[in-house]
Amino acid sequence: MSAELAFNRSVDVDYGVAEEVAPDVRRIVANNPGPYTFLGTNTYIVGSGEVAVIDPGPGDAAHLSAIAEATRGERVTHILITHSHRDHCDGAVPLQAMLGGEIVAFGPTGKPRGAARGRRATASSIQAFTPDRPVEDGDTIKGRGFALDVLHMPGHAPDHLCFAHVGKRTVFTGDHVMGWNTTVIAPPEGNMADFIASLERLMQRHDKTFLPGHGGRIQTPQRVVRAYMTHRKWREQTILACLDEGISTIPRIVAKLYGGLDADLKEAAALSVLAHLEHLIARDMVAAEGAHDRLSAFYVRPASDSSS
Repeated sequence: MSAELAFNRSVDVDYGVAEEVAPDVRRIVANNPGPYTFLGTNTYIVGSGEVAVIDPGPGDAAHLSAIAEATRGERVTHILITHSHRDHCDGAVPLQAMLGGEIVAFGPTGKPRGAARGRRATASSIQAFTPDRPVEDGDTIKGRGFALDVLHMPGHAPDHLCFAHVGKRTVFTGDHVMGWNTTVIAPPEGNMADFIASLERLMQRHDKTFLPGHGGRIQTPQRVVRAYMTHRKWREQTILACLDEGISTIPRIVAKLYGGLDADLKEAAALSVLAHLEHLIARDMVAAEGAHDRLSAFYVRPASDSSS
């Protein structure tokens, strides 16, 4: 079992320019690069004449103007949100004010949002809003010349949606599957069991192309999904090995497994380890002394414990 994933980080970006990336699909990349957004958030325009905008991105005036320019002479019927992280959805309301269109998203889930930090949680990356049209798994968004099936794919976030372009074998995957890096699973809103179950659903499909929320298109979808799943299984085994060695706290596990990682990404690594530990606890393979958080000490449950 290997930890290696064949990421594509050699992507050229011309900010503010609409580029055709698939039949009837244009992409504009927002100028919000960073350790969690790669080169920026991808906004997709689907259709021609009558169009849907997927993930309007941050509330950046230049980016919104670029979307307006790219759709000049066209009618925006829908503004679709893959999930309510601000780098994907902050631009929704101001774009609607500029161009119209119905804001479509999963909507409030009633589940905890934000990422746990120590014994606190922050929701600074979350934009709380109620869409004009809440949708759920199995719904279809239709416009003149396009249709998008709604796939509820929780894991990265409880409200995460992917959109399958009907008849094109193309899926807009948001942050669920990305070609440039692994997806951050950050409890309490991130859930490893949900994430893996959502990956398994994608494996059952026969898509030709994934268009992610960050980075370039993925032209070997099932291979990438399989690699994601293999990577998560491998990471789980390395965490169990740490616990067997007496490396029992998340900071020590991160130091052992991610020693060479950029400092800006070690917070994400710690949250990923916590997500794996929560998944192991749910399966009675691991237990924690006290609360299940990043300050706890974790240990492998003896076989007799899990059977009691």
